Amino acid sequence: MILIGQYDSPFVRRVGIALTLYGIAFEQWTWSIFGDAEKLQGYNPLIRVPTLVLDDGEVLIESHIILDYLDSLVPPERRMFPAKEPARHRALRIAALATGLGDKAVSLFYEKRLHNEVSDVWIKRCRSQISAVLAVLERERAERKTDYWFGGDIGHADIAVACVLRFLRDVHPDLFAAKDYPALDRHAAWLEALPAFKMISQAFVAPT
Repeated sequence: MILIGQYDSPFVRRVGIALTLYGIAFEQWTWSIFGDAEKLQGYNPLIRVPTLVLDDGEVLIESHIILDYLDSLVPPERRMFPAKEPARHRALRIAALATGLGDKAVSLFYEKRLHNEVSDVWIKRCRSQISAVLAVLERERAERKTDYWFGGDIGHADIAVACVLRFLRDVHPDLFAAKDYPALDRHAAWLEALPAFKMISQAFVAPT
């Protein structure tokens, strides 16, 4: 398999961490959606990452779809999204909140980076959405006393939250103060100390 994208993207990183935890061999092509757009479009017409090229040449896009496929490659007991309800939709919800927060953080960055005249309305809206999601995640994580969000085993929801928080700290440090979100801060620190998170990691590199 070939994973296209750089690990400063929380979406690429969550896939890379899942592949590593599952012990699935893969190669990484560190293409940028800006500098390598033409090459990337040959695999993904949306010019987005992560893009996963399977061994048979078929291409998967979007991190959730990729993770759903990876789950199908491992025994049910090793899958990091639960197979049964209500555990499944609860984990999917947390992962969706985290990745939605990540989308807003990316949008906020591009608004400031790519536009000569930024929209104050859009910036305010993105910041408000990010803060609202952080508040929900903080409250719900604080209610749980387990090492991981849903018990004693790591899941895709855990990974999504940690990867997005790392991105938020790197790109919008003013939006995440550890003192305001102690439960999320502990959650992120616990995961970032794991070997797979240390291995699949990259400092943020602003696109040029």
